[in-house]
Amino acid sequence: MGRHKLIETPDELYQMFLDYKDKVKSNPRYKHQLCQRTATMIKEPLEVPLTMEGFEVHCFDKFNVTISNYFENRTGSYDDYYTICTHIKKLIREDQISGGMVGQYNPSITQRLNNLVEKSQVEQDGKIEVVFKDGKTIL
Repeated sequence: MGRHKLIETPDELYQMFLDYKDKVKSNPRYKHQLCQRTATMIKEPLEVPLTMEGFEVHCFDKFNVTISNYFENRTGSYDDYYTICTHIKKLIREDQISGGMVGQYNPSITQRLNNLVEKSQVEQDGKIEVVFKDGKTIL
């Protein structure tokens, strides 16, 4: 007989994610800025992005459950959870990418977290070409 799963169904895992999402989106962080006009400190609310690490911490703190096994599924014991785990990962990634694209989150960090890298490659063959005004070329 297999071990009893702490999260009994994929739907229960998804409800845990929705609980995490509600908590994160309803509890902004604050950035303190000096208002030049009034010389007072202003608290600017900042939306917090969804993260996989944040979801894992939330599940452990609130439900006393470690969810990494459900997502990694190394032994195949959590095959029933594959679809919902994939969907949760996509929701987190979409929140980060769209937030980075509109400048809500730091675009540079968003790119690195989601392996979105702009690559450019410059090749140099070691030859120097000199072109004179009269159109003659010397290699």
